[in-house]
Amino acid sequence: MKENLRGILFMLLAMAGFAIEDGIIKSLTTSLPVSEILIVTGALGALLFAVLAFVRKDALVSRDMFRKAFLIRLLADMLAPLFFISALALIPLSMASSILQAVPILVTMGAALLLGQQVGWRRWSAIGVGFFGVLIILRPGFEGFEPAAVLAVIGAICLAARDLATRVLKSDISTVSMTAYAFAASVVAGVILIPTGAPMESPDPHQTMLLLCITLLGGLSYSAIVMATRDGDVAVIAPFRYARLVFAMLIGIFFLGERPDTMTFLGAGLVILSGLYTFWREKVTGKPT
Repeated sequence: MKENLRGILFMLLAMAGFAIEDGIIKSLTTSLPVSEILIVTGALGALLFAVLAFVRKDALVSRDMFRKAFLIRLLADMLAPLFFISALALIPLSMASSILQAVPILVTMGAALLLGQQVGWRRWSAIGVGFFGVLIILRPGFEGFEPAAVLAVIGAICLAARDLATRVLKSDISTVSMTAYAFAASVVAGVILIPTGAPMESPDPHQTMLLLCITLLGGLSYSAIVMATRDGDVAVIAPFRYARLVFAMLIGIFFLGERPDTMTFLGAGLVILSGLYTFWREKVTGKPT
């Protein structure tokens, strides 16, 4: 019980950290091009985790890193920030974070279609409800539709692909090494975006401080997730990942001046409920989602 409570606390801290990171990134996109944010934070993060891997004596290069699963994960790590941070620059934080909550149900669907995981009609129904919630958030064809929100959907699909690829990776590749490569992939994503955005410029001291904060928050939040999964029962702590949306909405409302409408709240609620039901069915059946 004590371990689960500690795991829940670390998960909440991680989700708060990621939400604050998203809020800072969104505020930075008003003065710096997305490409520069990706390149700077990616380079700093890659350096941080490469040093950590060196200290831990984790191999940064291994034969398994040339296997298909790792290369797919690397590609997903490149595309996910490219699309999601581009979406953050164009749509409200609350909307982008609501769409991001669909990742667990996308993973469940991908596990069934691509990895041969057995998924019963109840979880397929939950997946359908979750997708309906995403459609309510997007509102295609209706007033209030944000075309840029499709970028967040693509980002969520890429994150789900990353999680699926991680499942089939050999465990001898350390998490720290994989995270270093994930940050390095963000640098590549930023380079790809250079021709599409404003010219890069030297960040001022305030912007530099925020870029450093993003990198540190990402590293600390990642560490908190690792501690959460080590301390607590995954089936107990996993639903608290949805706290990220609560923190994101609070940041959007009180610091970014956003006012999420009823449709966004309704859609986000359906996505979260479908995800929570999927976690519950996993616990009941003993089969991973």
